[in-house]
Amino acid sequence: MKTIDPHARIFSLSAQDGYPLQATHYPARGDVQGRLIVAGATGVPQRFYSRFARFVAEQGIEVWTLDYRGIGLSRPQRLDELRMDYLDWARLDLSALLDHVLQQGDGPVWMVGHSYGGHAFGLLPAHDRIQRFATFATGAGWHGWMPPLERLRVHFMWHVLGPLIVRTKGYLAWSLLGMGDDLPRDVFYQWRHWCRWPRYFFEDPAMPGLSEKFAQVRTPILAINATDDRWAPPASRDAFMAGYCNAPVQALTIEPRSLGMAGIGHMDYFRPQAIRLWQQTLDWLRTGKL
Repeated sequence: MKTIDPHARIFSLSAQDGYPLQATHYPARGDVQGRLIVAGATGVPQRFYSRFARFVAEQGIEVWTLDYRGIGLSRPQRLDELRMDYLDWARLDLSALLDHVLQQGDGPVWMVGHSYGGHAFGLLPAHDRIQRFATFATGAGWHGWMPPLERLRVHFMWHVLGPLIVRTKGYLAWSLLGMGDDLPRDVFYQWRHWCRWPRYFFEDPAMPGLSEKFAQVRTPILAINATDDRWAPPASRDAFMAGYCNAPVQALTIEPRSLGMAGIGHMDYFRPQAIRLWQQTLDWLRTGKL
């Protein structure tokens, strides 16, 4: 184990299929009141969530973050050689972290998702072991939910720039565009494929049984989306969250100015300026009340 800051430690974790992952544990200050897992977004390394994790840990809650396979500290030496399913991040990687956390002791276990993290929850075999789940910026990904200019940018990425980069590099060099960590080629192609439909992978005829799996979720969910999130506006959230048809889902739409922020977009839910939203979310995880 090695130290990344005075209150957190990176450790090695094997995914359900044995793939080597790197995760981070943030110990709680004082008596442990519960445990929280952060399920990150596509191409976003776990270090991005460190400020949020420290904030939660300071309030007596242990926190774990994870780099999915191919991302951050879990990136292999040759990313162009990595073959995977986009859903492996949930079914194999995140589920291994959940198993690890469940072994740490009694008490409530919560989860916070960001974008893909909201998709991942319904794919976890042990989702019923999580008391409450809050997710930020989770949506269906379809370009039709986006503002007109963003639709054009997304179409250009999916059909022109992205394929060109993947053919050249063997993976999507997302970092060259300043949009996050590089993505395995299979993630790019599956992501693009599912974004063809208004309800994302629920409408993919090649994914039988997926709707039934999400329908098994009964965990209370708080789905938080900002009005200026161009990738996952509230309408996109509602389209995806309909998949959690048997879970009590509470939608929270955030106007950035209500938090004293000029904007939130798709990423700034985890910037320090959103600390009021962090506290509100943490209070809901503890009590189930906003």
